[in-house]
Amino acid sequence: MPVNRTHPLSQSADPTGGYVNYVNQTIATDNGYINTDNGLVYIGVDDTNISTGTGRDSVRIVSTAAYNYGLFALDVSHMPGGICGTWPAFWMVGPNWPNDGEIDIIEGVNDNANNAMTLHTADGCSITNDGDFTGTLTTSNCYVYAPNQSSNAGCDIQDQSTDSYGTDFNSNGGGIIVMEWTSSDINIWFFPRGTTPSDLEAGTPDPASWEEPVAQYQGDCDIPSYFADMQIVLNTDFCGDWAGGAWDASSYCSSLADTCNDYVQNNPSAFADAFWLINSLNVYQSNGDATAVSKVALSPARHQKNETAPLLTAPLAMGGGLPGRRGKTGMRKGRGVMV
Repeated sequence: MPVNRTHPLSQSADPTGGYVNYVNQTIATDNGYINTDNGLVYIGVDDTNISTGTGRDSVRIVSTAAYNYGLFALDVSHMPGGICGTWPAFWMVGPNWPNDGEIDIIEGVNDNANNAMTLHTADGCSITNDGDFTGTLTTSNCYVYAPNQSSNAGCDIQDQSTDSYGTDFNSNGGGIIVMEWTSSDINIWFFPRGTTPSDLEAGTPDPASWEEPVAQYQGDCDIPSYFADMQIVLNTDFCGDWAGGAWDASSYCSSLADTCNDYVQNNPSAFADAFWLINSLNVYQSNGDATAVSKVALSPARHQKNETAPLLTAPLAMGGGLPGRRGKTGMRKGRGVMV
């Protein structure tokens, strides 16, 4: 069952050093960064103005509920990925980073074409590749300061399908990404549009009946010791530790401007397509002998409610803050949120 957090969501500096200004709900609504036209949730950025101050206006949404275990299914028709300067992510994070963990479910930067799924933890958690998932394991130690890995690389698995992120994802109409978090492992599936299992479409998901996940995290890691009380986060960042640090690694992006910040600041129209278009976010959790589902509201309305019982879940709150501040991070990726 979710744990309700009492602290409000606040506007705060980006924990990854991004060139971004996360605005509050009122500003986001007034400026058209969020709306629910046509029954879908639109979450965009400023694509009109030259940026000043801390960076380009954007939106970060954080759940007011914290979770322990569950199946999290995000149905997305469009995402901000594949655009130079962007760093979109759908992820979960505990209150005491990295001790309570971080799970990156959708993530990438600049003109990347493949989704990167990553765990970030305290020391003592690593995973093995038993051939039970379809993605490519690039780093296996989840510890944020693991030796012989880039700082905060975590244990990273790359989806080999370009349908999983960015331009091809959007051209295909998106899909549903599902993360299953249990006491024994963490699994991630991606179902491109038109391939969703019938049980998931019906709201009665049975992951045991699905094909292999694209990512599976198990091995030398006691999941309950490294992941707890996690909040859902969805945001569009710019530049920062990963997108900014990897700017020169893209021959296309680096040809547009000398630095990521310069490009993001001076080219607002480049971010007209840097938006999320979300159909639904459902959280499934065991409730005794049954599985309860909460349809988490993503509406920009200030006071929202969930649509179903019996699982009571606080809705996602709109704003700019995360619990804590940035710790040491590297150029590779990861947020480094620390209390």
